Amino acid sequence: MKKTPLIALGTWSWGAGAGGGDQVFGNDLTAENLKPVFDLAIQSGLNLFDTALVYGMGSSEKILGVLVKQYAREDLILSTKFTPQLAPKTANPMEEILNQSLANLQTDYIDFYWIHNPTDAPQWVSGLIPLLKSGKVKNVGVSNHNLKQIKEANAILAKYGFKISAVQNHYSLLYRYSEEAGIIDFCKENNIIFFSYMVLEQGALSGKYNALNPLPESSGRGKSYNPMFSQLEVLIEALKKMGDGKNATVAQIAIAWAIAKNTLPIIGVTQVKQVEEAVNASKIILTSQEISDIEVLAAKVDVDTRGWWEKR
Repeated sequence: MKKTPLIALGTWSWGAGAGGGDQVFGNDLTAENLKPVFDLAIQSGLNLFDTALVYGMGSSEKILGVLVKQYAREDLILSTKFTPQLAPKTANPMEEILNQSLANLQTDYIDFYWIHNPTDAPQWVSGLIPLLKSGKVKNVGVSNHNLKQIKEANAILAKYGFKISAVQNHYSLLYRYSEEAGIIDFCKENNIIFFSYMVLEQGALSGKYNALNPLPESSGRGKSYNPMFSQLEVLIEALKKMGDGKNATVAQIAIAWAIAKNTLPIIGVTQVKQVEEAVNASKIILTSQEISDIEVLAAKVDVDTRGWWEKR
């Protein structure tokens, strides 16, 4: 396996259409807009990019594919996902979906290929085996799975000499289900990388937005998080104070916390300054006391950020 950086860069907000950046995040981005972002990421050693066919129904992958072609493939780590709900009723639906992603990304293999959610888990996990054998997929992971489902997937793969290499779940100061359920510990014990997504809760924990400066009202994230900002004030202020002492932003402290918790955070980037912020966040060291202090405050915040797609 290629050495992974401390942070992965997320592309959910790249592209447009159903589930795309325009609808969820309220933006409209192209490969041309994102080239400086991509270039700086590579130059900074952040070479792991996470996407999914369902993000903008292929448009996120296609933008990433245009940018990928400008670099040596062996210098990049590409992560994309198979969403069971998109599977056609054909003989080899998983391979068909994978081939779409390969074409979109303009590559002949995927470094991390994920089952996006646990619908009919045994059936789809078994479908990963021929993809691994073919070399089109180097490592496999499961996303939005609970501990029982992760163990089940691992057992299925083990019969054929393979294993789950990674788990990708929602994890942040506001949503620590994977920690509470023992998933992160299981990953650590079994040499499985835990990718944490929504570490910044789609910007709500970035320090950029608040009740007076809300997220785009018409976006999916605005509708979800804008009503929460009054409850987040104390936590955000504490993160800001801690950041001031380390020459860091609120977002950087939240990212550094996720790294300190033995996870690999996926940080959505659309601007050069966000890449710079991610690079600097990876260098921040939090003490055990600082981690405990912000976790205590976060636990007092009475909000539910669990996504509608997340089952337990």
